[in-house]
Amino acid sequence: MLAYPSGIDLSGRTLQHLAGLLAGHRRRAGSRWRRLTCGRQALLVLAQLRCGDTYARLAAGFRVGIATVYRYIREAVDLMAARAPTLEQAVTAVRKKAYVILDGTVLPIDRIAADRPYYSGKKKHHGMNVQVLADPAGRLIWASDALPGAVHDLTAARTHGIPAALTSGDIKCWADKAYQGAGAAVRVPFRGKNLRGWHRRYNRDHAKIRSLGERAIATLKCWRLLRKLRCSTIRITAVVRAILALELAT
Repeated sequence: MLAYPSGIDLSGRTLQHLAGLLAGHRRRAGSRWRRLTCGRQALLVLAQLRCGDTYARLAAGFRVGIATVYRYIREAVDLMAARAPTLEQAVTAVRKKAYVILDGTVLPIDRIAADRPYYSGKKKHHGMNVQVLADPAGRLIWASDALPGAVHDLTAARTHGIPAALTSGDIKCWADKAYQGAGAAVRVPFRGKNLRGWHRRYNRDHAKIRSLGERAIATLKCWRLLRKLRCSTIRITAVVRAILALELAT
């Protein structure tokens, strides 16, 4: 296989941060020798997460075996995922914010029609449901564990305990119509197509606020691996948490 130099649209600070984490992990583990340095391993991992490169392409480009690529990526993803904030930590961090924005997305996966639990009737493709909290400027605050795509956003939010956490923290939240009935802390627009008067104005103002939450979803999907996940579904939560930790750290 041919190899060629390429670029990753990330800053050197991101590379240095991940390389530092890997260096500390190697010292704690007492690792003596590796095929790649911490910097090269960090570059390999970022190439996979940001660009979605396959193991075979990465193995050819970094001149290591496919099994080595798999181990290096899994090691780094687990290391970063452990540093992602929990929902309780995120709620504590946003108490000084005026409000938060709640939204959900379905990350596409390569599953067949027989895998019904992963098929999203709304998106019309197989995927994993991830709930996201953003601040008033649309910056990513927290991302949930991944659930099968067939799970409704409201059910997913309740499964993760998001409404209860927001209520206990006395935090106002803006969300779309899918979260109707989530609780007093979650503000949603009025239902109906022929709304008039203040109901219509409320929905218009609500949409302006909530639309900023799309930035957080877009931030996640800038990591091209999340645009078409081909790994095991039990690994997707770790991947999302690893990307969240990188975004918050850099």
